[in-house]
Amino acid sequence: MHINALHYITTNPEAAELACQGGVRWVQLRVKNQPHAVWKQLALDTQAVCRRYGATLLINDNPRLAQEIGADGVHVGAADMPPEEARAMLGASFIIGGTANTFADVQRLAAAGVDYVGLGPFRFTSTKEKLSPILGLSGYAEIMRQCRAAGITVPVVGIGGITLGDVKSLLTTGLSGVAVSGAIDKATDPSEEASLFISELSAIKAI
Repeated sequence: MHINALHYITTNPEAAELACQGGVRWVQLRVKNQPHAVWKQLALDTQAVCRRYGATLLINDNPRLAQEIGADGVHVGAADMPPEEARAMLGASFIIGGTANTFADVQRLAAAGVDYVGLGPFRFTSTKEKLSPILGLSGYAEIMRQCRAAGITVPVVGIGGITLGDVKSLLTTGLSGVAVSGAIDKATDPSEEASLFISELSAIKAI
């Protein structure tokens, strides 16, 4: 399965629209503490945006909603439904991603058959309430080295406070891509920032 090098995480369809205008084709909708009806409407509206741009839509933390609206996949955090359960519920064609902070986490998720792993955080990020220990560049380098040694080939994406200037050094560790939210949302021109990320990732991957 092809995993995009740029994963964009958002809370609303309006931001997804701007990111997709800039070339984003992988959107993860992360909604917290909202009633089901509100969450579902946000998901449907974001799905409509993704369909217009031919983008992949993943729902964070809610496999049932992903199934209900026919999203492309789901991302499950450490405290959410185990990926094996999500796979049994959603079937083989759904994309399932998982969250990792350590090599042991990556190992467990790879064994569970996830399609990709979100590994982080790279640095402090205000978008997460309960932050796991920060990895930094050396943390990624070490975990990716362990993955290679163990023959683990699942795509690993860096996440957590990543900016455009971090992309090159992060990809040299062996990561398949990066997941960003604030770096695009807080930019003066989110669409332009998204296209800069894509250009940078494409240039590095082409080397």
